[in-house]
Amino acid sequence: MEHDLSPATLAELRRPRPYPAVSVLTPTHRREPNNAQDPVRLRNAVAEAKKQLEDDPSVTRERRIEVSRELDRALTEVDLAHAEDGLAIFAAPGEHQVWTLARSVPERVVLSDTFLTRNLVAAQTAERPFWVLSVAADRVALWNGGVDRVVEERTGGFPMDRPPENFDPERQERIGDTPSTFRDETTRRFLRDADAAMAKVLRAHPRPLYITGPQPALSLLDEAGGIARDAVLVPRGGLAHGGTAEGVWQAVHPVLAEEARGSAAAVAKELEAARGRKDYAAGVDELWQSARSGRVRLLAVEENYRVTVRDAGDHLIPAESGDLDAREDIVDEIVEQCLETGADVRFVPDGTLGDANGIAGVLRY
Repeated sequence: MEHDLSPATLAELRRPRPYPAVSVLTPTHRREPNNAQDPVRLRNAVAEAKKQLEDDPSVTRERRIEVSRELDRALTEVDLAHAEDGLAIFAAPGEHQVWTLARSVPERVVLSDTFLTRNLVAAQTAERPFWVLSVAADRVALWNGGVDRVVEERTGGFPMDRPPENFDPERQERIGDTPSTFRDETTRRFLRDADAAMAKVLRAHPRPLYITGPQPALSLLDEAGGIARDAVLVPRGGLAHGGTAEGVWQAVHPVLAEEARGSAAAVAKELEAARGRKDYAAGVDELWQSARSGRVRLLAVEENYRVTVRDAGDHLIPAESGDLDAREDIVDEIVEQCLETGADVRFVPDGTLGDANGIAGVLRY
């Protein structure tokens, strides 16, 4: 199952497909007992997609069989034992993809000439993905991080191991000779190679970077002026060699938590200033209109804010889930539209926005 939505991947997902491009979205659950319902809901959603294919007169028999086969193949790739909060299956002639999302999605089936990506975009933004690079004199490991976890990433040549030589880094650390290890030219060259490899990963998948390691290693990378220039350095050794995901998470979590508090405070301050300047907006109706016209400069959304509405033409009105023409993912639509027009989108803890009813923004004009 896919999880990392890079700009190149998003562009590929958004390109037009031969009709029908089928998007199947369903909420999932991480833990018992709620996850017991997930297999049934998923099978029902795929069955609904096949029914819509069957009922659509513009879909030929050959095309229907082909896309249905892709849906079946996608089902075999779903691993509900490692589910997050949502699941998206995309199927079109000759292709299929399965995406797991760290944000709930409404249950829906859509047939179109493009895949439905707004829920993926909103989930990726809400998750605030980041990289962690764990550095030692002879090994560099890469970790993929999200809201509440990290997992080791094997991409871009990572993990990188320095070719064996006649030295014992562990012994050198025990006798206090670590600085000489990092002054060694072979070590410097190894870390420069790791720096260059990580720079390539960041170009393909840009996101914040945190680097853990002993202070001499961090100093060496800092002096090199490469990836460390825009990274957060976390002086914590022992994570490149046999470090666990939990150990890496414990090392970076305090830094992430402090950054999140600072970000939420800065957003609140900017929104308050916008009120005084009369370039403030709040509520889904006002922000939906502003987002469509590209007026939103900063969008703030409380992490678990969801609302179902119906489009009445000139404004949105509250609706119940399942109502005819109900839009259950209007918040994700607003998030995607704001990102498309270059807005800064921030997800903040529930309750941060006070009387703004879960969503607020600063307007460009």
